Amino acid sequence: MNYLAHAFLAGPVAADRVGGVVGDFIKGWLDPLPAGLDAALAAGVMLHRRIDSYADTHPAFRRSRARVSPERRRVSGIMVDMFYDHFLARHWSRFSDQPLTHFTADTYRLIAAHPAPLPPAFGPVFERMSGHDWLASYGDAETLALALDRMAEFRLRRPNPLAGSGAELLREYAGLEADFLAFLPDAVVFAEAVRRARDSGTPGRKA
Repeated sequence: MNYLAHAFLAGPVAADRVGGVVGDFIKGWLDPLPAGLDAALAAGVMLHRRIDSYADTHPAFRRSRARVSPERRRVSGIMVDMFYDHFLARHWSRFSDQPLTHFTADTYRLIAAHPAPLPPAFGPVFERMSGHDWLASYGDAETLALALDRMAEFRLRRPNPLAGSGAELLREYAGLEADFLAFLPDAVVFAEAVRRARDSGTPGRKA
C-alpha cells in the first residue's frame, strides 16, 4: 500500500494515521521499542506493517501484480501500491463521507502537529507531499505516472524498470480497477480488526 491507502486504512486515531504515512521510513524491530520512537507512533507503524503483509497475500492484489509486464515484474509491488492509491482517490466517495481534499488536509495537519520526532528522512518528503497534495493528486493518471518516474530516478537504485510504468495502469485499467474494488473492502475489515484486537489488549502485536 502507498501513502493514501495507508492513511485511510489507519482509521481515525492520529498516531495511527501518522504511522500509516511514515511507516516505510521506520525500519527494524518495534519490540522492544527503539530509543526515540514514541509508543503510539510505533503502534501506528506496526499497523502499517500488518496491512502491507495482508495486501501481499490477498488474491486481488496478487492478480494485480500478475498484470504487470514481465520486464517490470520485480517492481510490480511498488506499481500496484501506487495504482491502488489512484483508484482509491478516484472512488473515494464509495468509501468515505468526508471529501478527499478534507481528508488529505487533516492528514497533513496531524503529521505536522505530531508531538514526537518523526524520521529525519521524512521531513523533505512531507514538505513536497503537503505542498503539492500528493495524496489527492494520485487520482490523476498523468500525475501518478510522473510520480512513478520520479521514484525511478530518485528513490530506487538505478538502473531499474520503473520509469514509464504509468502506461501499464492505462493498459490494464479495467482489470486493475476490478482488483482494487475487490481488495479494499476486505482491507478495511482487516485493518479494523487489527485495531480492535490491539486496543483490547489481545496478544500478537509484535513486529
